[in-house]
Amino acid sequence: MASVLSTHTNNKLKKKLKSQKTIAIIQAIVVVLMIVFSLFSLLEKGISFQTFLPLFFAPIFFVMLFKVKKIKKELASRK
Repeated sequence: MASVLSTHTNNKLKKKLKSQKTIAIIQAIVVVLMIVFSLFSLLEKGISFQTFLPLFFAPIFFVMLFKVKKIKKELASRK
């Protein structure tokens, strides 16, 4: 069965790859900042909701990286 990415043109895939990379970088920065702030919160107030907040957002970042790899793989298969 053909993947959804195989229906896109090369230009569309390149644009999608660029936007996915940008979003992944932004998410990585946000997750790192959340980890830093949660560590400060942990030291100041002890364990709270903010301590575990990065754990909820980190998987989203990894899903985004997986999508970037799939797009790169599809572009490489077309060459």
